[in-house]
Amino acid sequence: MSQTQVSSTSVERLGKIPQYTQVPETVHELDWADLATLDLSKFDAPGGKQELAQQLQNAIQQIGFFYITNFGLTQQEVDHQFAIGKEFFNLPTDEKLKYRADLENGGYNGYKPRGIREIVPGHFDNTEIYNIPKFTPQYERPHPTLINDNWPEIEKFGTFIHHEVVSKLLVLFALILELPEDYFLARHRYNEKSDCHLRYMKYHHRTPEENAQLNNVWVKGHTDFGSLTLLFRQPVAALQVRGPQENWKYVKPYPGSITVNIADSLSFLTNGYLKSSIHRVVAPPPDQAHLDRLGVLYFVRPEDDLVLKPVESPLLERLGLKGEEDGGVQLTAGEWVKARVAKNVNKAGGSKETSGEQEIVKGVKAKYYD
Repeated sequence: MSQTQVSSTSVERLGKIPQYTQVPETVHELDWADLATLDLSKFDAPGGKQELAQQLQNAIQQIGFFYITNFGLTQQEVDHQFAIGKEFFNLPTDEKLKYRADLENGGYNGYKPRGIREIVPGHFDNTEIYNIPKFTPQYERPHPTLINDNWPEIEKFGTFIHHEVVSKLLVLFALILELPEDYFLARHRYNEKSDCHLRYMKYHHRTPEENAQLNNVWVKGHTDFGSLTLLFRQPVAALQVRGPQENWKYVKPYPGSITVNIADSLSFLTNGYLKSSIHRVVAPPPDQAHLDRLGVLYFVRPEDDLVLKPVESPLLERLGLKGEEDGGVQLTAGEWVKARVAKNVNKAGGSKETSGEQEIVKGVKAKYYD
């Protein structure tokens, strides 16, 4: 069986949801980024964590994106989530809007309709999103019947990502910074309040005329809000990463992989040593221009009350990145996330994506790139 096929047992488990088959990759030879690949099956082998940490440390000196493989989920399990996401976005708009996220006040859980952000005058974003928070009692919320009917598989998938994939990556970053292995685990505890979430996402395709008016850029260059973002393989070539030479390169949909990028919180906690990766979404190549781009992602964010100041790391101290003695701005992870979400949506229902720096909260700024 190929990686893109679903077994008959899986189809039965999906119930009324049609099986999902990933679209073919583009035939165009694009300018692909050269990213490292970490084989997570090595993690528990003797010396495996140290080997992976060294590999990751070498990789992030160039760019804050990397792949992971052999992470413990089958392609069937991943495609099941794509199938659920696809069927959710096929629901009537009125039904989806019953579960709209409180975006204006920095809330991210639930549904985001497309058309919230103005990309260029008169043209708005083409993304729909459904965010499912952590599977703990404090984050219980209503969901559509489709989601509730598939809840056991969604919960199994989301908790596996956090406990079996994210946890290993957090250990590797602690080893890089010469900290105790559980240092970041203790600041990303699953049962504590934080905005980690599983996301289904859909980019609706645009006409050639619309793309021309947008200069082929669907989402301007930006960084993510939390610690890490995990993107399950997405064959529609549209994601680009900004390299050290300030040029844009495509992120290749590597088979059987998750693409991982470092986000703002780890950058704050390491005084910029771990760089929050800049990335954007552009119009796909001609042979994929007619396709909608469906995504399954997991966003990792620290506990809300964690102050985002540089950690006391021997590595950072040797590099002169210890941080200010007075502690600088006392900004928590929760404050940062809520402020960045709210800045993206104003009370009128839309906001402009403009390049350059934008103050977010307490004088701390974020930057957007063309």
